[in-house]
Amino acid sequence: MTQQTSAKAIVIFDIDGVVRDVGGSYRRAIADTVEYFTTQAYRPTPLDIDQLKSEGVWNNDWEASQELIYRYFETQGQTREQLQLDYNAIVAFFQSRYRGSDPNNFTGYICNEPLLLQPSYLEQLTQAGIAWGFFSGATRGSANYILEKRLGLQSPVLIAMEDAPGKPDPTGLFATVRELENGIEQKLAIIIYVGDTVADMYTVEKARGLDSARTWIGVGVLPPHVQETASRSDAYGETLLAAGAAVVLRNVQELTPRQIQELVSSSA
Repeated sequence: MTQQTSAKAIVIFDIDGVVRDVGGSYRRAIADTVEYFTTQAYRPTPLDIDQLKSEGVWNNDWEASQELIYRYFETQGQTREQLQLDYNAIVAFFQSRYRGSDPNNFTGYICNEPLLLQPSYLEQLTQAGIAWGFFSGATRGSANYILEKRLGLQSPVLIAMEDAPGKPDPTGLFATVRELENGIEQKLAIIIYVGDTVADMYTVEKARGLDSARTWIGVGVLPPHVQETASRSDAYGETLLAAGAAVVLRNVQELTPRQIQELVSSSA
């Protein structure tokens, strides 16, 4: 039995880069999409994609793909008004790579995403009296595929792309908290959101500004693709800290009940 934490808390997880490694799936699909719509003239590097996402407003990978396509053509002297990109065509191409071309079954890059946490880790949190759920910009189908089919979770609390505005709008974070508190007599004062992007940390900051009665803590996780070199890890970690992360971890499972207790104590 895991040692009980004295402070009960809610931990909410982002999915991409936290629960699953999307370096070879979502990010690969972004690169494929940008390359296709620039007629093979430009394929963004992982660093290019990170730099875009560090702006804190490109959590939606379809919109991120479109923005990278626009920015490439702007370097070639064309304006957005001239281009008039077809957003639906961008989404369709992206999905053909990420989900695959079969409308009834996932056959694309999503099938090969490495898991970054195990169900036993979530059971540790439950035993420690810590409620947990998920708030992600991924589509509900994609999120449920990883949570239910791959991890074997039974109807976990999930707020996905279709359920709330995109991050850093905190509406979805508040909705996840409400679902987790359903049936609990006393509102929980400690909310921890675990994410891998600047937008995730900005979401926590905005939630704090709208609900100061609770303690909101942002926990950053380094996605696997930035951990290939120490300098890249350090730079990415510094970016998350600057965006408001209380701590940056190399893997989500480092956020143990003991670590949660330390975060709660230091924020008191």
